[in-house]
Order: sequence, then structure tokens, then C-alpha cells
Amino acid sequence: MMTDNKENRNDEQSHHSPSVGPDAPVSGPGGPNFVYLISIAITLAVVAWGYLAPESFGGFANALFGGLTKYFGWGYLLTMNFFVVFCITMALSRFRNVRLGNPEDRPEYGNASWFAMLFSAGMGVGLVFYGVAEPLIHFGNVPFGAEPGSIQAARDAMQISFFHWGLHPWAGYAVIAMPMAYYQFRRNSPGLISSLFIPLVGQKAVDGAFGKLVDILAIFATLAGITTSLGLGTLQLSTGINEIMGIVKTPGFQIGIIIVLAVLYTGSAVMGIDRGIKWVANFNLLVCLALMVILFVVGPTLPIIDSLMTGVGDFISGLVKESFSMAPYGGPYESHLRNWTLYYWAWWIAWAPFVGSFVARISRGRTIAEFVAGVLIVPALGSFTWFAIFGTSALHLQLVKGIDIAAQVTKDISVGVFALYKYYPLGFIMSVLMLILITTFFVTSANSATFVLAMYSEHGEVNPSKSKMGIWGVLMAALAIVLLTTGGLQNLQTVSLTAAPPFAIIMVCACISLWRSLVRDEKEGRL
Repeated sequence: MMTDNKENRNDEQSHHSPSVGPDAPVSGPGGPNFVYLISIAITLAVVAWGYLAPESFGGFANALFGGLTKYFGWGYLLTMNFFVVFCITMALSRFRNVRLGNPEDRPEYGNASWFAMLFSAGMGVGLVFYGVAEPLIHFGNVPFGAEPGSIQAARDAMQISFFHWGLHPWAGYAVIAMPMAYYQFRRNSPGLISSLFIPLVGQKAVDGAFGKLVDILAIFATLAGITTSLGLGTLQLSTGINEIMGIVKTPGFQIGIIIVLAVLYTGSAVMGIDRGIKWVANFNLLVCLALMVILFVVGPTLPIIDSLMTGVGDFISGLVKESFSMAPYGGPYESHLRNWTLYYWAWWIAWAPFVGSFVARISRGRTIAEFVAGVLIVPALGSFTWFAIFGTSALHLQLVKGIDIAAQVTKDISVGVFALYKYYPLGFIMSVLMLILITTFFVTSANSATFVLAMYSEHGEVNPSKSKMGIWGVLMAALAIVLLTTGGLQNLQTVSLTAAPPFAIIMVCACISLWRSLVRDEKEGRL
């Protein structure tokens, strides 16, 4: 798969040429729209299968994911650990001051807007959905041996949540975003996942069938992932509206929510990053901070502080052990590993092409050290704070107040945060703000995905056409409606995770590619 040094040098030199860029002619089968058309065809075929034969589709999806977690689970853990180590190594290496772009480039967006966009795109919807539910579920079924419902079970539940939402997911995004930003803004290469392979296999292979296959896989994973999130967001929004206003969660009502969300995310994507995506992300950050501050004040303030400190300590002390833990002898941990950790790890890997591409697009001018701190460390601390506030508030009701909120969440996971607010002052106001936050968090993720899908469809053009964004926006909504009404949403989520094994390999290659390019550029005096 590797080419010799002379061939690689020639390929990389040609890649510096202005002829290699978003407007360059594309060789290979099908021309510039080959990836776009084939991706739509494959996606529609999968959805048609789920609509016409949901049982067959569901059985295949579950069997496929079960086989992957059973036989490739070790691979998920190993690669995600490698990504964390690679990111930290890059931030401390001799390349830490290299800019993702030309040496004279400076950040295009301020720190607050940059963080708001990358956090909203990569994690927002998930934190809202699982911030209350995950600690409560682990509290009643801890895999570490503590008695379910005990004080130790509560502590273990927070540790597990911190681990799942800490360094690993963001490391997966970073190892795609870092090389993509470097190649896009320093070498004028297309904003495509396939561009990561130019230093390894050469420009000819990337422009050919191999590169097209990589980019089609990226589109399918992105579309399946964001469609699933649209379904989850719709379920939580309909639950919240039902809790606040008493409106019944009918399929027609949920379809209406999807249509409204589609108008919002497609419209903001078409408006562009500066006028649309950035504005919504900044608004997200303000509402998110407001909700955390309110619950911190009206909730169990001191236990929240104690839980955050304890959780961070438990996370650090248990990081290596949990990062490598498998279940060679079976037992309760095997079920936990498959249903939670491996599921999350596969999910982060499958989302990496979308989030990584978007983070790369907004990270021009950042140094590598600054990039790692902003993409790996700061979001992890944000996730810890969110879980400490919401998770501790829920566990406090369970353990101290004697309110069995866990039973409500176990019955319907989407009710989590709204069930929590019933038992605290200003609960109605927080519920309304949470509905707004769920909407805007999803809109930010979806408009980022719409933007990236349009980029992939136009050979990596950093400012894709509005028509492509509109087409992908409508298609995402149509897929979500079909899957939600046929009960196939979970099936598509499972199938999207099958993109994880090949993308794990792609991401490892991206790390090798970036290091190799930096070493070569250093030798040739181009840093």
C-alpha cells in the first residue's frame, strides 16, 4: 500500500500545485459528481430495504453489529486509545507550534465562537439526551461489582459517564480534523477524507476508485449518524413538549417536529458559517451555560462541586484500566462493554468524518498545541461539568430525597432531564430553556453535517453550493421521517456503526500521514 519515497515526494510536490484544489478537474470514474450520485443511490437503497422489509433489515443490522463488537471490540479500544496518545504526543512534540495553515495565518474565529461550534457539532445533542439518563442507568446496573442503588454505585456511575464522554471521543474527531486542516489550508488540497491518503498512496490512487470509495463511506456514515440524531432529538423534543404542554406524542406530531427542524438547520447552513452556523452555536453556548448555572444554584450545589472533583479524580485514576478493560471471562462487564463502551467508541469513530471535517474547516490558523487543547481538553472538561451538574442532581434526588427518578428514566430514557426538573425550583423555566437548547443543539449538528455533506459532494469545496446543502438537508429529514414511522431508526443507527472498523483504519492512516508530512516538510524547510 505504501509507495516509494520518490513517488511520494512527487505526489506531494504536485499536491502543492494550484492545479490540485477544489476547482481542479477530477479523474476517475464518474467525474466530479460520481461520489455524490452513488452516495444518494446507496442511501436510498438502504432506506428502501428498511421500509419494505424492516424485520430483515433489523435482523441483519443487529447481527452485524453483534459480530463487530464481539470480534473487533479489542480493535475499537486499541485504536481509540492510540488516538488519545497521538493527540497528546502532537501537542507536546516539536511540531506543537506548527500552524494548521500557512505560517502567517491566524485563527479565523475567536476562541468562544470556535469552541461553541465544535462543541455543538460534536457533542451537544448527546449530552442533553444522556446527561441525566446515563448516570441513573449505571446507578441501577453498575458493572464494577458495587451493589446497585448504593452510594458506591452512584460514584461508579459518574466515573463511567466521565469516561465515556471524556478524552476518547474528542481524540477521534481530532485525528481527522488535524491532518485535514493541515492539508486543506497549507497544501490547498480538497476537504475530503480521501485527501488524508495522498502522502501514503499518492494523488493518482486518491483521484481514482480508492479515493471515491473512502469518500462514499464518509458520506454514508455522516448521513446515517446525523439522521439518527435527528430521530433522537425528535423523540426528546416530543417528550418535553408532552411533559410541559400535554400534547400527545403521535407520529404526525413527530413528523411536524422533523419538518420544522429541517427548515431551521437547512436554512442556517445555506446562510453559511459566519451568518448561520456560528450564530446558532454562540446562542447554544449561552443557553447551555444558563441552564448549568441555574441548576447549580437551585440544585445540590455542594454535592455537585464534590462530585465534579471526585469524578475527575476517579476518571484520571481509572483511565488506563478502563481504557484497556475487556471481558475475557464473561460476566456482567461483558454486557456493559458491548451495550455502552464499545457502542460509544464505534459511534464516535463513525461520526469522526463529519465532525472532523467540520472542525478542520473552522480551525485554520490554530497551532497544533492550541488545537489539541481546544478540541481535546476543553470539551472534555465541559462534558465533566455537565454530567456533574445534571447527573449529581438526579442521583441526589434518588439517594437523599428518596425520589425514584431512575424508574422513570429506565422506562423512557428520553424523559430524563424533564423528569429531573419537576423536583427543583424554576423547573418549568428550565424545561422551556431545555426545549430551546435541544432544538438549537441539533440544528448546529445538522447544519454542520449539511455543510460537510455538500463539501464532500463538490470535491471538498470549502464553500459548497447552497443547492447541494438544500438537497442534503431535505434528504436527511425524509430519511428520518421514513425511519421513525417504520421503527427502523435504531436499525440505521446500528448499520451506521458498521462504518467504524474501516474508519478506524482510515484514522490510524491519517495519524501516520500527518506525522510523515510534518517530518518531510521540516526537512525541506517548509514549516
